[in-house]
Amino acid sequence: MEHTIYSYSLCVALPLMLFFGFSFLFSKTPDKAIFENYLRSRRIMGVALLLLAANYSIHFFFGIRYQNPNAAIQMNLSTYFLCYWLFSSALTTLLNRFYITRRRFCAHLCMWVAFSFLSGIVLLALSRGMAQKIGLAVMAIWLISYGLILSRRLLRAYKKAVDIFDNSLSDDIGTYIRWMSIFTYWAVIFGVGCGALTFLPDKYIFIWILSSVPFYIYLYICYQNYLLFYEQVENTMVDEMPSEEEASCSFRQDGEEEGNIPELPSGTFEIIEEKINAWINTGEYVRPGLTIKELSKILHTNRTYLSTYINTVYNRSFRNWITDLRMEYAKQKMTECPEKTIAEIAEISGFLSMSHFTKTFKEKEGCSPAKWKKTNQ
Repeated sequence: MEHTIYSYSLCVALPLMLFFGFSFLFSKTPDKAIFENYLRSRRIMGVALLLLAANYSIHFFFGIRYQNPNAAIQMNLSTYFLCYWLFSSALTTLLNRFYITRRRFCAHLCMWVAFSFLSGIVLLALSRGMAQKIGLAVMAIWLISYGLILSRRLLRAYKKAVDIFDNSLSDDIGTYIRWMSIFTYWAVIFGVGCGALTFLPDKYIFIWILSSVPFYIYLYICYQNYLLFYEQVENTMVDEMPSEEEASCSFRQDGEEEGNIPELPSGTFEIIEEKINAWINTGEYVRPGLTIKELSKILHTNRTYLSTYINTVYNRSFRNWITDLRMEYAKQKMTECPEKTIAEIAEISGFLSMSHFTKTFKEKEGCSPAKWKKTNQ
């Protein structure tokens, strides 16, 4: 291995890891009770980054990779296993404040101890040969499988949160947590790549170290940006999280088939239909921040029945249904009021911003609002 490249890569990565780790641990957040969960998540992430920084430090200052390669591999595997759990726990906690329990913590801690112990036996106790190669293959499969299971759990939590938002809110709040999904897929690729590089010849190790730099920069920026939207997302999660009975009716659960929507009681369909049609004629759907809970109160109906009606009749989530109504309203106003700008049309139609309106319009109409307006004048 080229010592200079290896050392330079550690010099680049280590200060960043230390900065990110301590920043996650000690940076201030707004002095509000609602940010306690965000702070908990960020501290867990900070511990994970500092563990990785400690790993880098041992490599940099003690040259363990040169002195005892097997010990270096064992240390890397143990660190990765623990950090997989910390990373997934930090992100899942942002979506489910009750995710970390004493039982779950103890279970994963025991798995980490067992993994570290067995990988130590394979790498440090067994002599080079077929037995060690088989043992290493087993440990690698275990590590990768563990990471994939945690990633799947996080993606399921993300999908459930997005479903809640889509079936509860008129605005696209799910956009604010999309970075978690992107980061998870990136983490899977990066994690598997790091695991593979651990077993490759020494000359490739600098690739593993340098590739971590953009990965953790992205994570840090996302956490900082999320601070701006966290209060809105968390309030939504608290206010709109359905009860167990409503969840079983309104939202598709893990393992259920899509479209498994309960039937409405006799006569309810016609009553809701009449109320919704009357409400649509008022144009109140353009009001930003509308929720299905508020609409059910306005219509004096059950929230679960209303959600079921919308999913059954319109084959849409609540958000997509409201978006369709706003889109038709926007097109009507562009035709009736050609003097209004696209930004004004977006605002009076209830969209969060002109950029959001333009993006949504292109997705649904296949062209920009300006082009549509010009064609239909």
